[in-house]
Amino acid sequence: MIKYKLVCKKCDQSFDSWFSSSKEYEKLKKLKHISCYKCNSLEVEKSLMSPNILNSKEKKIEKVRNKKYVNIKKTIREYQKFIKNNFKYVGENFAYEARSIHYKNKKTKSGIYGNASLEQIKELKEEGIETEVVPWINEKEN
Repeated sequence: MIKYKLVCKKCDQSFDSWFSSSKEYEKLKKLKHISCYKCNSLEVEKSLMSPNILNSKEKKIEKVRNKKYVNIKKTIREYQKFIKNNFKYVGENFAYEARSIHYKNKKTKSGIYGNASLEQIKELKEEGIETEVVPWINEKEN
């Protein structure tokens, strides 16, 4: 893949576009399939573009970011394990179950967890029902 900065000769609009290769760009240009998204002109040309090269300092920063990401993901998985082992899963019925516990003064051995929309969570909080949003990583994801 190659990324080009393109400039419209008619309206002077610049924009980036990806191509599978430089030959592909030339082929599309020749077939008049490249046009300006603003004015629809076919007078679009490549512009000079600096290469995107990471220097050693940027590589170190990227490595630190990746390590932080891995650590955050590990922590989330640990929270998930704790929640699964100590709370009852109620699936899509979270809002209903939370209200049942709150309004019927049901005493439960453990708390509950499940799925709820942001709107449902907002409504629960407005009703005085304590809820928290926990980031969740599906087990199928890396």
